[in-house]
Amino acid sequence: MIDEPTLPLDSQLCFSIYSASLAIQRVYKPMLDELGVTYTQYLVLSALWEKNGLTISAIADRLALEPSTITPAVKRLEAAGFVERRRSTVDERQVEVHLSPKGSSLHRKTGCLTASLLRHSGFAPHEMIDLNITVQRLRDGMSKAIEVAD
Repeated sequence: MIDEPTLPLDSQLCFSIYSASLAIQRVYKPMLDELGVTYTQYLVLSALWEKNGLTISAIADRLALEPSTITPAVKRLEAAGFVERRRSTVDERQVEVHLSPKGSSLHRKTGCLTASLLRHSGFAPHEMIDLNITVQRLRDGMSKAIEVAD
């Protein structure tokens, strides 16, 4: 490690991204509360809206979270009637998570999240798209660094 002074928090990109993520979640919270889901549950549903019938491990991989974080969220979503867990027809050892009709219909109601993010950000749509692409590149670079270290 190099002995260098630490930058002030606002000069550290990691803190800026972290605090922006928390701020986004706070803006989303009242809308998610109205929909009856937490932020983590919303992410699980979003993964299933992209591709229904994923295993817990596949959802965890897609969200870059641990399966132990996904399992309780899926159980609560199932209890609320948004998803159903079923044994795979291809491999009985696997359990797949499927959207229920209630979970599928919730997708139409989540456009308010994107609209709210755009409205509160002060960004034009093309700026938000550019920022998202840049942050994805950063995420991918960091993910590759972790893979190399493993």
